Amino acid sequence: MKGGMAILAVEEAMSQIAKQIFFKGRVQGVGFRYTTHRAASRYDLTGYVRNCPDGTVEALLQGTASNIQACLDDLKATFGGYLREINTTDQPINPQYHYFRISY
Repeated sequence: MKGGMAILAVEEAMSQIAKQIFFKGRVQGVGFRYTTHRAASRYDLTGYVRNCPDGTVEALLQGTASNIQACLDDLKATFGGYLREINTTDQPINPQYHYFRISY
């Protein structure tokens, strides 16, 4: 069964995607980055979240499409009243991220 496990690992690595997301609304000063960090860690995502000078929050979420969507769904459920807009762009996977972090 070792060969089967290796195939699954390769398939999982190939199914990884990356999304750059900008959250607009009241997203600074409300615990948004910390909540994003917890959610991304729960869904085994890599990347980062950081405040931008214009008052938005930027995140890079890398993982499976279903885990990224689950993370976004959690954020919308928690901060729906604070979010005005979410802009998402597909990105190439950045292998420098091995875990999810809050950037400053």
